[in-house]
Amino acid sequence: MTEQAVQIVGAILILVGFVLSQLRRLAQDSYPYLLANLAGAIILTVDAWRGRQWGFVLLEGVWSLVSLWGVVARGARAPH
Repeated sequence: MTEQAVQIVGAILILVGFVLSQLRRLAQDSYPYLLANLAGAIILTVDAWRGRQWGFVLLEGVWSLVSLWGVVARGARAPH
């Protein structure tokens, strides 16, 4: 897969979740939304790291951490 294709996949994962949440088709605290954000952000973070694009590493790295925090928090709220 080319570098551009990897970037597009990462961006699509984040954007699909965002668009579906704006259309009220996907809750922002749902696993599909959170996991799409996490996967897309990790993909883009790694790609930015490889390209030494430090501003994007910061942006996507924080996005990844916040998304991971959301997944963990969602799991903590799940009934046991």
